[in-house]
Amino acid sequence: MADGAFDLSEVKTLLDGINKDFSSYKEKNDDRLKQIEEKGSADYVTTEALEKIEADLSKKQQQVDQIELAMKRKPVKVMDKDGNEIDLDAKAIDWAKIVAKDTGMVDEAKSFDHEGMQEYKGAFLRLARKAFNTDFLTDAERKALSVGSSSDGGFFVTPDMTGRMVQRVYETSAVRAYASVQVISTDTLEGFYDNDEVGFGWVSELESRPTTDTPQVARWSIPVHEMYAMPKASQKLLDDSAVDIEEWLSGKIGDRFARAENSAFVAGDGVGKPRGFLDYADGTDLTNSVERFQTGANGAFATAPTSGDVLISALYGLKAQYRSNATWFANTATQAAVRKLKDSDGKYLWQPGIAGSQPATILGAPVASFEDMPNLATGSLSMAVGDLRQAYQIVDRMGVRMLRDPFTSKPNILFYATKRTGGDMINGEAIKVVEFSS
Repeated sequence: MADGAFDLSEVKTLLDGINKDFSSYKEKNDDRLKQIEEKGSADYVTTEALEKIEADLSKKQQQVDQIELAMKRKPVKVMDKDGNEIDLDAKAIDWAKIVAKDTGMVDEAKSFDHEGMQEYKGAFLRLARKAFNTDFLTDAERKALSVGSSSDGGFFVTPDMTGRMVQRVYETSAVRAYASVQVISTDTLEGFYDNDEVGFGWVSELESRPTTDTPQVARWSIPVHEMYAMPKASQKLLDDSAVDIEEWLSGKIGDRFARAENSAFVAGDGVGKPRGFLDYADGTDLTNSVERFQTGANGAFATAPTSGDVLISALYGLKAQYRSNATWFANTATQAAVRKLKDSDGKYLWQPGIAGSQPATILGAPVASFEDMPNLATGSLSMAVGDLRQAYQIVDRMGVRMLRDPFTSKPNILFYATKRTGGDMINGEAIKVVEFSS
């Protein structure tokens, strides 16, 4: 896969490998279950072989999931409050034109297409070396970058750097690919709940007709919250760096913000940050609760043959209009546990995707890897299923905003960056949660 293009032969090879691995997985797992039934435990050889197959299967499935997610992200478009479609790529180019004009970096009349965006990035790097740059780092990295300490950035200024930068990999949840996203021009998005019935009655021909109840509506609102970081880098580092700092910092900004957002969209408490769909109490009220289904065992699924019953109950607890667009959400560790489950007929509940860009399924509904969902533990809310586009609303006020301060901490440059975004559940009926408790 290169330059955003998908090699169909590569996808087919992955899918063939997944199906082959899953056949081997089922065979070994059946052996394990038979051994447990006959001896009370499985032998080491079978368990080790099963773990190796499962690791290979998970690796291939993650690659297919990435392809499927990338295809979801291809149309980088959202809807504004008036229902108009906004192309975020085009919006980014418009923003770049404004910045370029204001800073005099390029000719005002220069055509600014995607190729021009790359030229702009190069110009931005040159400007960064003149002490205008921005940064969002992880909490551990939010400290001064100095030439004198290798761990704080000295590696960036070696005379010759032919190697690559080794980066820590963080896992997160692609909530934006599944939820509803809207760009607003104010600090709050508001809407209404139509959650009430009109009164009625049966009457005879001449019977009086008293006034019936009028349905009531309720208001919901989602405020935007602000994220920020203010690291600093020395002027010498920016001048002498052998690394494309702009590209590196841009990647760090996007990655850190995405992980912070996704964590809040899943489990945020709503205090100074978005409120996640896992933060709601158990219940069937559309406005302030999400129905939970207990597995019958603390930190695990119930024992066979009722292991998968909770998943059936959760999926079919959704109304038909939500169930038709439902997706399962769980981290990879929980998905591994689900792979072992069978229905009462001995059929595995988890099935690999059958075509390119198609995710694996549980009970016929696709599975999305949300690494911000908790691992299995007593009382954990480790799985959810539903139509997240109907259930959860994300609100964006603007993209990343960056300000430079060369005066406060000389000879360092302070970089102050902010992003304003919000999120909240707006329809509790459209999603169900699996609780791992008895």
